[in-house]
Amino acid sequence: MMYKLKVAVVGATGYTGLDLVYLLSKHPNVKLTNLCATKNLGKKISFYDKRIKKKLPLISSINSIDWKNLDLVFLSLPNGEAQKIIKKNYKKNKNLKYIDLSADFRIENHKIYTRNYKLNHKAKDLIKNSLYSISEFNKNKIKNFKIIANPGCYPTSILIPLIPVLKKNLINNKDITIDSKSGYSGAGKNFKKKFKHKNLFSSAYAYSVNNHRHTCEIDQEIYRQTKKKIIYSFNPHLLPTFRGMLSSIYIKTKKNVKPETIRSVLLHFYKNSKFIKILKLNSQIGSGNVINTNNCEISICKTKIRNKIVIFSAIDNLMKGAAGQAVQNMNLIYNFSEKAGLK
Repeated sequence: MMYKLKVAVVGATGYTGLDLVYLLSKHPNVKLTNLCATKNLGKKISFYDKRIKKKLPLISSINSIDWKNLDLVFLSLPNGEAQKIIKKNYKKNKNLKYIDLSADFRIENHKIYTRNYKLNHKAKDLIKNSLYSISEFNKNKIKNFKIIANPGCYPTSILIPLIPVLKKNLINNKDITIDSKSGYSGAGKNFKKKFKHKNLFSSAYAYSVNNHRHTCEIDQEIYRQTKKKIIYSFNPHLLPTFRGMLSSIYIKTKKNVKPETIRSVLLHFYKNSKFIKILKLNSQIGSGNVINTNNCEISICKTKIRNKIVIFSAIDNLMKGAAGQAVQNMNLIYNFSEKAGLK
């Protein structure tokens, strides 16, 4: 009989948590042992999500977890909570691994974390045991870490198309504009408290133009992957759609670098990546094709300005931008099929 990982999901009833539970409930190598939340304890998870048909543990408190009898914990919580939980339980089980979907372990420098998230880091000594993991960049490293920091949705949509191009030194690093648009689910179930603009469900909204907190994550990973610093503007927008994300990256290529070259570099870099889809040159693109999938679709388009092109990148912010990538990271850690639970 095939051994199944004993897995807990903490924060199981948020938007990302529910997608996680749904994916894991269909995963052939997973046994869900705990679905933790703070409200509606004792209820079925289908109380929140009718997609989940499988008989699963009832919603329970985190205090019900037997930490010594687990293989993996997914933490889908507000920033600041995962670090406290991991620190408290880290030594209880030396084989237990954590995949954290908040920002708690994404930033290597705890001072930069505090500056951007206005929280003092409660587990500074454990940051060295964590790995920031966009799955496609860490297939060989990920098994060596106990704590996996799942990336933010905006950085995922930006770093996947940008890093291979920066590595090849094909573009002007000082002339980049990034315009990203996301469904409102990216702000979590309390999005109405975060966004109070007029006609929330029927209007687009630009916010955090000067310094969105994900920029420190983008800066860190670009330098870590390419040893380059770039100068760019990043402009996030909220759309009146539940899920989906489209990033438009405006770049100036170096002399004689054609859009075909950019596409060829991305095709080669992601030739063995199951979820990265490079479209034909100048393809029209939106988030519609990637909704409810773990795919990232990329289109390279010419503009009427010489040496200026746009790279479009579409993901589902709750899937490749959160729960789907978390499951993909789990698959890599345990040598499962990379697509397991994600078809």
